[in-house]
Amino acid sequence: MSRTTAPAPADRKDGATATADGLGHGLKQRHLSMIALGGVIGAGLFVGSGAGIAAAGPSIVIAYAISGILVMLVMRMLGEMSAANPASGSFSVHAERALGPWAGFTAGWAFWFLLCVAVGLEGIGAAKIMTGWFPDSPEWAWVALFMLVFCVTNLAAVKNFGEFEFWFAALKVGAIVLFLGIGVLAIVGVLPGTDSPGTTNLTGDGGFFPHGSEGLIVGLLASVFAYGGLETVTIAAAESEHPVQGVAKAVRTAMWRIALFYIGSMAVIVTLVPWGDEAVVEKGPYVATLDHLGIPAAGQIMNVVVLVALLSAMNANIYGASRMAGSLVSRGQGPKALGRTFGGVPRPAVLVSSVFGFACVLLSYWRPDDIFVWLLNTIGAIILVVWFFIAASQLVLRRRTEREAPEKLVVRMWAFPVLTWVALAGMAAIFVLMAREEGTRVQLYWTGGLTLLLAAVGFARQKLRGPVAQES
Repeated sequence: MSRTTAPAPADRKDGATATADGLGHGLKQRHLSMIALGGVIGAGLFVGSGAGIAAAGPSIVIAYAISGILVMLVMRMLGEMSAANPASGSFSVHAERALGPWAGFTAGWAFWFLLCVAVGLEGIGAAKIMTGWFPDSPEWAWVALFMLVFCVTNLAAVKNFGEFEFWFAALKVGAIVLFLGIGVLAIVGVLPGTDSPGTTNLTGDGGFFPHGSEGLIVGLLASVFAYGGLETVTIAAAESEHPVQGVAKAVRTAMWRIALFYIGSMAVIVTLVPWGDEAVVEKGPYVATLDHLGIPAAGQIMNVVVLVALLSAMNANIYGASRMAGSLVSRGQGPKALGRTFGGVPRPAVLVSSVFGFACVLLSYWRPDDIFVWLLNTIGAIILVVWFFIAASQLVLRRRTEREAPEKLVVRMWAFPVLTWVALAGMAAIFVLMAREEGTRVQLYWTGGLTLLLAAVGFARQKLRGPVAQES
């Protein structure tokens, strides 16, 4: 059944209901809560944060706090719009309703592209861990296996995706809570075999800002992109049993989790381990911390956790990409074949998203120095583009909803419109900082080029098609 011709919600044979666009309602509140958690805790936190610590030193805590506040504002805005109008296209639908079809087209396909490339990157990362354990096995075989598993998982009912993410996220949450618990015990000096470091690592070796404001800026840029992934929960909410209540609760609880998992982890790490320790980058900050404390088999334990984080991200990104593509097609923004649903699942969109992700893996082997590097640079700042569309859309839709249906404002943006403008100013500042730094300037240019290209195509389609029906 085509998503563009799907009837109103109806009962299905399996007992689940279908949304107006043909998707199922197979996700439960526990699934949404864990999807929100899984989106927060990724490989970027477990491994990638090491580069931020090396650049900023102890001030990485401030960098993560600043970017964390920005993410909280963005998620609050997205939560407000998604609770008022749950849709599988999430911010793409909101951008279309607020700014026009061109905006929904641009934000949606840019995000789809980001997720598909990310699937390939995560597959490569997971394969490297597996070849470390099984050195005679080829990386491509592991990538193919993981891609096949999660493609099949996403081709089945949405509840299967929810169950996978629930248990993946549960393991990640358990690992990070255990890490924080061990870290706090070590800081206060009650962990057996350790002495409290006090503030030695925070104030020694160059002080709290060892590389000054430049180091803080590099750490800030690194931390911003580590937060990507929270948006998936608002996409998944459209397929939950109670979309409005589900997304409202998931977004609210995500706020304190950001502070606990990201900012708390950074504080524990830089308090316990000298920021200049090479192991922080080489092994990852979590492994370096556990090794520093003498925790047995720390490296292998964290490798398992990082592997789970990568597999979880692959699963979630295939899901998010397929739903975004399906939603775009249902609004006339893509090939109709991608929008067909079978058993409440947009299977053609799942297959295309998985194939594109696997193609990115092949490019990493065939053309690692040009095409693959171009892909990496192109997705560098897409998440910031998405956040910009979210904030701009919320400015328009909040006022419209207050006039037309104020009862839909189950979640409200704090101090509207002041904090929305603060968030937009923060994004603009990050774009400026990216343009200043040589390492991120190329990413900004390529992402900007992709965004302008999509916007131009979106404008052209909008002019040719005229007014189109928008997803409610």
